[in-house]
Amino acid sequence: MNYVIMAVVGLVVGLLARFFYPGPVDMGLLMSAVLGIAGSFVAGFIGSMVNKTSDGRMHPAGFVWSILGAMILIFVARKLGYV
Repeated sequence: MNYVIMAVVGLVVGLLARFFYPGPVDMGLLMSAVLGIAGSFVAGFIGSMVNKTSDGRMHPAGFVWSILGAMILIFVARKLGYV
């Protein structure tokens, strides 16, 4: 059940990132979900680099930070020519 919740939240994050990103972002719903999930990991990785935890685990990203992480991935994908 956790994977279903992760996919739904990833889809919402991916759709919001596509909405807030300036200009058209052409991708389907599946890629939007993958973008949202990956954006959450990117935001968590950046958060763990900024705020080191005592046990060395990855810092969980919040909803807004996940959207920003997904927008970073859209930017990188555009620069590399994937989107």
